[in-house]
Amino acid sequence: MGFRKISRDVKLAAIRLHERDLLSLRSILDSCGFSERTWFRILKLWRETGDVVNHRPTLRGRLRALDHEDIDCLLRLIRQNPDYFLDELTHLLATNQFICVHFTTIFRELERANVSYKKLKRIAKERNETLRAEFIARMAQYDTQELGFIDETSKDERTLSRRYDGIVAATVVEGSRTAQACHLRHRR
Repeated sequence: MGFRKISRDVKLAAIRLHERDLLSLRSILDSCGFSERTWFRILKLWRETGDVVNHRPTLRGRLRALDHEDIDCLLRLIRQNPDYFLDELTHLLATNQFICVHFTTIFRELERANVSYKKLKRIAKERNETLRAEFIARMAQYDTQELGFIDETSKDERTLSRRYDGIVAATVVEGSRTAQACHLRHRR
């Protein structure tokens, strides 16, 4: 017989029958449908705690070293400077949050928060002030009428909606697109 939930009332009734010697143990087990092992586990729990239900704490396993406030602080630090090393983050947590943890704990918490090396590298690249200034200077030479923006996040050559390309009206800025991308294509 597999695991099944036995109600608290049935367990208490079996304990009372046993304590008052109203039925033999075999009769109690047959009428309640307990195995002998289950019966003795219930009886032991009753004698130790005074209850037939084990009230375990809802949290299991080891408590986390960092709480939500610490993790938020960690994520704010990374947003400010994605180039921090784990040992630097350890030192910053110790000085700012007064919590000392190993760098592997920080690494695991960052993984749990879906912060990867790839994402940090991207943030760091976007934070490059020199490249940002060069981009602004390069784009400042164009008038707003000359710029066009295309969202191609869902573009895929295999998508059915892209099978038949239509005509697109656009102003092409020199050097912004390849010649191949600017041609109008018709597939049938």
